[in-house]
This record gives sequence, C-alpha cells and structure tokens, in this order.
Amino acid sequence: MTAEKSKIVAPVADKSKAVSAPVAKKIATKKPAADKASAKVSAKHADKKVAAVKKVKKAAKPKVVRDSFTMPEAEYQKIADIKVICAKAGVPVKKSEVLRAGLLMLSLLDAAEMKTVFGKLEKIATGRPKKGQAN
Repeated sequence: MTAEKSKIVAPVADKSKAVSAPVAKKIATKKPAADKASAKVSAKHADKKVAAVKKVKKAAKPKVVRDSFTMPEAEYQKIADIKVICAKAGVPVKKSEVLRAGLLMLSLLDAAEMKTVFGKLEKIATGRPKKGQAN
C-alpha cells in the first residue's frame, strides 16, 4: 500500500498538470525559500532604484535641440578661427559653444544695437540647394 501512496495524484483542475504527492511537497517547500531570496533581491534593487532616481533629480540636464542652418563660408571660417584662438588661450571650445556664446553676447545688446548688427549681415538664401545646383 505504500507504493500506492507515492503514486497518489494531487487534485488539480486540469488533469494534464497532475503532479504526484511527493513532487507536490517538494514544489510547495521550495516556494517560500525562493520568495525570501527574491524579496532580498527586490529590496536591493529597490534601494538602487531610489538612489538612481535621486541622482536623476539632482543632475537633470536641460533638453537640447538639433537644428541646421546656412551661412556664408567666410563666416563659417570665423567659427574655426575663434576655436583656434580659444585653444591657444587654454580654453578648448566646440562649435556649438561658440554659437551659444555669440547668442549670449547678442542678448546683451539693446534693440538699436541689434538692428545695427543685423543690418551689417549679408542676406543669403536659406535652406538646402536644389539638386543639380552647385554651391
């Protein structure tokens, strides 16, 4: 009769998933240990996530925008010249930093001064050249 007890099937709604009693006991005893381990892991991950969220809140970077523009070659060369001057002075800068500095300087002007500066600029066609048209 002991041989029959080991083959007793645990009641399951779906008969295709029937498990013998000894196997059911092993499964039942393993779950709590797995839950404890996963709880420890979850707690560690939760601490890391909280720390990460705090870092993100502290170091939130401003949103940046990519754009393209058209300018005469001589004015574009001035950007490279300014970069060389800055590098010699020990302050290496990027092209975008040169443009942003120019915007900062323009923002310090009043309307009359801006009108004078923009009046000196050569008017150019904006956008990309049409196909087949040389630069």
